[in-house]
Amino acid sequence: RDVALPGEPALVAMLGKASARHLYALAHNRDPRPVEVGRRRRSMGAQRALGWRHKTPDEIDGYLMGLVDKLTRRLRGAHRLCRTVILRMRFEDFERATRSHTLPDATRDTKPILITARRLLRASMPMIRDRGLTLIGVTLTNLDDDEAVQLTLPLERREPAALDGALDHVRDRFGSTAVTRCVLLGRGEGMSVPLLPD
Repeated sequence: RDVALPGEPALVAMLGKASARHLYALAHNRDPRPVEVGRRRRSMGAQRALGWRHKTPDEIDGYLMGLVDKLTRRLRGAHRLCRTVILRMRFEDFERATRSHTLPDATRDTKPILITARRLLRASMPMIRDRGLTLIGVTLTNLDDDEAVQLTLPLERREPAALDGALDHVRDRFGSTAVTRCVLLGRGEGMSVPLLPD
Protein backbone atom coordinates (compact mmCIF):
# COMPACT_ATOMS: atom_id res chain seq x y z
CA ARG A 1 0.00 0.00 0.00
CA ASP A 2 2.82 2.40 0.91
CA VAL A 3 4.44 1.75 -2.47
CA ALA A 4 1.20 1.88 -4.47
CA LEU A 5 -0.17 5.19 -3.05
CA PRO A 6 2.52 7.77 -3.92
CA GLY A 7 2.29 7.07 -7.64
CA GLU A 8 4.86 6.21 -10.24
CA PRO A 9 6.43 9.70 -10.59
CA ALA A 10 7.32 9.77 -6.89
CA LEU A 11 8.93 6.33 -7.17
CA VAL A 12 10.89 7.42 -10.26
CA ALA A 13 12.36 10.30 -8.25
CA MET A 14 13.53 7.87 -5.55
CA LEU A 15 14.56 4.79 -7.57
CA GLY A 16 15.03 5.67 -11.21
CA LYS A 17 12.75 4.96 -14.15
CA ALA A 18 13.19 1.19 -14.67
CA SER A 19 13.12 0.14 -11.00
CA ALA A 20 10.20 2.45 -10.22
CA ARG A 21 8.12 1.19 -13.14
CA HIS A 22 8.71 -2.46 -12.13
CA LEU A 23 8.02 -1.85 -8.42
CA TYR A 24 4.91 0.20 -9.16
CA ALA A 25 3.54 -2.58 -11.39
CA LEU A 26 4.18 -5.19 -8.68
CA ALA A 27 2.43 -3.00 -6.10
CA HIS A 28 -0.63 -3.02 -8.38
CA ASN A 29 -0.55 -6.82 -8.87
CA ARG A 30 0.89 -6.69 -12.37
CA ASP A 31 3.80 -9.01 -13.06
CA PRO A 32 4.54 -9.98 -16.67
CA ARG A 33 7.05 -12.68 -15.71
CA PRO A 34 5.82 -16.21 -16.44
CA VAL A 35 5.14 -18.52 -13.50
CA GLU A 36 7.59 -21.39 -13.48
CA VAL A 37 6.33 -24.69 -12.12
CA GLY A 38 8.03 -28.01 -11.66
CA ARG A 39 11.39 -26.58 -10.61
CA ARG A 40 12.76 -27.87 -7.35
CA ARG A 41 14.74 -25.90 -4.84
CA ARG A 42 18.46 -25.64 -5.33
CA SER A 43 19.14 -25.25 -1.61
CA MET A 44 17.61 -25.69 1.84
CA GLY A 45 18.53 -23.60 4.82
CA ALA A 46 17.71 -22.78 8.42
CA GLN A 47 19.08 -20.21 10.82
CA ARG A 48 18.84 -19.26 14.46
CA ALA A 49 19.19 -15.82 16.02
CA LEU A 50 21.32 -16.05 19.16
CA GLY A 51 20.88 -12.59 20.67
CA TRP A 52 23.60 -10.44 22.16
CA ARG A 53 24.47 -12.55 25.21
CA HIS A 54 27.83 -14.28 24.95
CA LYS A 55 27.45 -17.94 23.95
CA THR A 56 29.89 -20.68 24.87
CA PRO A 57 31.26 -22.92 22.11
CA ASP A 58 29.14 -25.78 23.51
CA GLU A 59 25.96 -23.68 23.25
CA ILE A 60 26.75 -22.69 19.67
CA ASP A 61 27.47 -26.33 18.82
CA GLY A 62 24.10 -27.34 20.31
CA TYR A 63 22.27 -24.81 18.14
CA LEU A 64 24.20 -26.04 15.11
CA MET A 65 23.13 -29.62 15.87
CA GLY A 66 19.50 -28.53 16.05
CA LEU A 67 19.72 -26.80 12.67
CA VAL A 68 21.36 -29.80 11.03
CA ASP A 69 18.74 -32.16 12.51
CA LYS A 70 15.94 -29.98 11.14
CA LEU A 71 17.51 -29.68 7.68
CA THR A 72 18.42 -33.32 7.23
CA ARG A 73 14.88 -34.32 8.16
CA ARG A 74 13.56 -31.95 5.48
CA LEU A 75 16.10 -33.34 3.04
CA ARG A 76 14.95 -36.92 3.59
CA GLY A 77 11.29 -35.90 3.49
CA ALA A 78 11.82 -34.29 0.08
CA HIS A 79 13.79 -37.34 -1.19
CA ARG A 80 16.83 -35.18 -1.90
CA LEU A 81 20.56 -35.55 -1.37
CA CYS A 82 23.01 -32.74 -0.70
CA ARG A 83 26.62 -32.33 -1.55
CA THR A 84 27.64 -28.94 -0.12
CA VAL A 85 27.28 -27.70 3.46
CA ILE A 86 27.43 -23.95 4.12
CA LEU A 87 27.82 -22.40 7.57
CA ARG A 88 26.39 -18.86 7.82
CA MET A 89 27.35 -16.46 10.61
CA ARG A 90 26.42 -12.92 11.61
CA PHE A 91 28.60 -11.10 14.12
CA GLU A 92 27.98 -8.38 16.68
CA ASP A 93 29.16 -5.72 14.20
CA PHE A 94 26.43 -6.99 11.77
CA GLU A 95 29.04 -8.26 9.33
CA ARG A 96 28.38 -11.70 7.87
CA ALA A 97 30.61 -14.58 6.87
CA THR A 98 30.07 -17.96 5.25
CA ARG A 99 32.19 -21.08 5.15
CA SER A 100 31.45 -24.08 2.94
CA HIS A 101 32.64 -27.58 2.18
CA THR A 102 31.64 -29.96 -0.59
CA LEU A 103 31.34 -33.61 0.40
CA PRO A 104 32.87 -36.35 -1.79
CA ASP A 105 29.49 -38.18 -1.98
CA ALA A 106 25.97 -36.79 -1.95
CA THR A 107 24.11 -37.72 1.23
CA ARG A 108 20.92 -37.20 3.22
CA ASP A 109 22.30 -38.68 6.46
CA THR A 110 22.62 -36.47 9.52
CA LYS A 111 26.03 -37.74 10.66
CA PRO A 112 28.25 -36.70 7.70
CA ILE A 113 26.47 -33.37 7.34
CA LEU A 114 26.82 -32.66 11.07
CA ILE A 115 30.52 -33.63 11.04
CA THR A 116 31.12 -31.24 8.14
CA ALA A 117 29.17 -28.38 9.76
CA ARG A 118 31.08 -28.88 13.03
CA ARG A 119 34.41 -28.75 11.20
CA LEU A 120 33.40 -25.46 9.60
CA LEU A 121 32.30 -24.13 13.00
CA ARG A 122 35.52 -25.24 14.70
CA ALA A 123 37.59 -23.51 12.01
CA SER A 124 35.54 -20.32 12.54
CA MET A 125 35.81 -20.27 16.35
CA PRO A 126 38.75 -17.80 16.54
CA MET A 127 36.72 -15.30 14.48
CA ILE A 128 33.61 -15.94 16.63
CA ARG A 129 35.57 -15.37 19.86
CA ASP A 130 36.92 -12.06 18.52
CA ARG A 131 33.72 -10.69 16.99
CA GLY A 132 30.84 -12.33 18.92
CA LEU A 133 28.10 -14.32 17.19
CA THR A 134 24.47 -13.17 16.94
CA LEU A 135 23.15 -15.56 14.27
CA ILE A 136 24.09 -19.01 13.01
CA GLY A 137 22.70 -20.73 9.95
CA VAL A 138 23.24 -23.81 7.83
CA THR A 139 22.43 -24.15 4.14
CA LEU A 140 22.57 -27.38 2.14
CA THR A 141 23.20 -26.91 -1.58
CA ASN A 142 24.12 -28.94 -4.64
CA LEU A 143 20.84 -30.82 -4.16
CA ASP A 144 19.86 -33.81 -6.29
CA ASP A 145 16.85 -36.10 -6.33
CA ASP A 146 17.83 -39.26 -4.48
CA GLU A 147 17.02 -41.40 -7.55
CA ALA A 148 18.98 -39.18 -9.95
CA VAL A 149 22.36 -39.27 -8.23
CA GLN A 150 25.19 -41.35 -9.62
CA LEU A 151 25.97 -44.29 -7.41
CA THR A 152 29.46 -44.70 -5.99
CA LEU A 153 31.40 -47.94 -5.74
CA PRO A 154 30.23 -50.42 -4.64
CA LEU A 155 27.14 -49.76 -6.79
CA GLU A 156 24.46 -50.02 -4.14
CA ARG A 157 21.68 -47.63 -3.29
CA ARG A 158 22.13 -46.58 0.33
CA GLU A 159 19.15 -46.43 2.64
CA PRO A 160 19.06 -43.63 5.23
CA ALA A 161 20.86 -44.36 8.47
CA ALA A 162 18.71 -46.47 10.78
CA LEU A 163 18.77 -43.84 13.54
CA ASP A 164 17.71 -41.09 11.13
CA GLY A 165 14.84 -43.23 9.85
CA ALA A 166 13.64 -44.09 13.37
CA LEU A 167 13.77 -40.44 14.51
CA ASP A 168 11.92 -39.30 11.38
CA HIS A 169 9.20 -41.88 12.03
CA VAL A 170 8.76 -40.80 15.67
CA ARG A 171 8.67 -37.08 14.72
CA ASP A 172 6.20 -37.71 11.90
CA ARG A 173 3.91 -39.58 14.23
CA PHE A 174 4.19 -37.53 17.44
CA GLY A 175 5.46 -34.11 16.31
CA SER A 176 8.84 -32.49 15.78
CA THR A 177 9.44 -32.00 19.52
CA ALA A 178 8.67 -35.61 20.50
CA VAL A 179 12.34 -36.52 20.52
CA THR A 180 15.41 -34.28 20.57
CA ARG A 181 19.10 -34.34 21.33
CA CYS A 182 19.93 -33.92 25.00
CA VAL A 183 22.09 -30.84 24.29
CA LEU A 184 18.94 -29.10 23.03
CA LEU A 185 16.82 -29.77 26.12
CA GLY A 186 15.53 -26.52 27.54
CA ARG A 187 16.69 -24.51 24.53
CA GLY A 188 13.68 -25.06 22.30
CA GLU A 189 13.74 -25.15 18.53
CA GLY A 190 13.68 -21.39 18.12
CA MET A 191 11.21 -19.55 15.97
CA SER A 192 9.88 -21.50 13.01
CA VAL A 193 8.01 -20.23 10.00
CA PRO A 194 5.72 -22.11 7.62
CA LEU A 195 7.64 -23.56 4.70
CA LEU A 196 6.64 -24.19 1.13
CA PRO A 197 6.85 -27.85 0.13
CA ASP A 198 10.34 -28.99 -0.76
